[in-house]
Amino acid sequence: MNEDSNYRSSTQYRLWSYTEESLASLRSTTNNLAAIRVKDAIQRLHSTKAEETGYKDGSSQNSPERKDVDCLTVEEEQKLVSFYCVKAMELADFCDFPTNLKATAVQYLKRFYLSNSPMTYHPKSMMPSALFLATKTENYYISLKSFAAKLPKTTAEDIVAPEFLLTQGLRFTFDVRHPFRGLEGGFMELMAMAMGNYVTTKESKMTSESVQAEMMKIEPTNKGKPKAKNTQELVSHIQETHGKAKDVLKTSALLTDAYFLYSPPQIWLTALLSVDEPLALFYVDVKVPASSALKIKLTTTLYSCKDLLQSSTLLKPGGADMKELTRIDKKLYKCRNPEKMDLVGINKAQKREGDGKDRESLNEKIVKKRKLEREQGLKEGEDVFGPSLDT
Repeated sequence: MNEDSNYRSSTQYRLWSYTEESLASLRSTTNNLAAIRVKDAIQRLHSTKAEETGYKDGSSQNSPERKDVDCLTVEEEQKLVSFYCVKAMELADFCDFPTNLKATAVQYLKRFYLSNSPMTYHPKSMMPSALFLATKTENYYISLKSFAAKLPKTTAEDIVAPEFLLTQGLRFTFDVRHPFRGLEGGFMELMAMAMGNYVTTKESKMTSESVQAEMMKIEPTNKGKPKAKNTQELVSHIQETHGKAKDVLKTSALLTDAYFLYSPPQIWLTALLSVDEPLALFYVDVKVPASSALKIKLTTTLYSCKDLLQSSTLLKPGGADMKELTRIDKKLYKCRNPEKMDLVGINKAQKREGDGKDRESLNEKIVKKRKLEREQGLKEGEDVFGPSLDT
């Protein structure tokens, strides 16, 4: 159960792993910076309008730039982002996208909004772009035209326009390490234990037979259900637990900060712990010696992660939740950055500027090349018979 050196070398561990304190601090900083920029942008807009309507000196007390802007709080931003993460999952299911792709798109959204605020870029605009980007990074081909056709009132340009902003927010790191594969490996090991085929380590005092015998003694999570009496019942129990744990990974693990705070092995073990605590603890007992200092640290981490997963956003928000989200969205309408609303227009402007710079650069290269050719031609013309011979 040593830390996976491969995971430690990944961008997810190096760039997207945080403590609870550092994560909260980052979000607070992002929110404060966005609020300042929103207020400045709104004031610039109001100042321009004031000049056009006669408030050229900005001295009137009725001038709109004097009104304060009520910006979103960090908590309100998180509620809004979580809601659109759920919407991304629903859209992925509607498009019949695989689980890994859906999970990647959700993490792209969550990562993007660590350094960007919904007050700057609305999640509704970023969500389709995150999902389409995930189809490319997860090697699941779908044409832009086909994908856009699945979205009402959305053009292909609406999907592509925020893509560069999204990749910038992701620091151009697209790899997402999920816990799904780890759960499948753990499931295979549990099945081997149940069938008496598990290969124990040299350090372990247990044999394959003793592991199977101890597994039979595990108390079921449902108190009204009897213990497994044979291998088949034990296998059925593990299969049922596997399905429930997979559901946790596809929902709670995606909608919380689990990917930022814990490693994939810790997340899938926590999913197992959440649905069948006795089986999960038995698995840890077999894998980690009782004398190991790692065992206490691991179980403490798993229970901490379990508390986090249980605080997950509901996939189907209730009436009170929707009322709160509606209030936040109305508040956001009044505190969005007016200079960042038209993402399609911004994208077109950036392309025009880029093309202009490229043309200027190309023209400079052509001029330099022609100048060198001209100088070379003059030099050769002055010396018809070539360079002088050294004597």
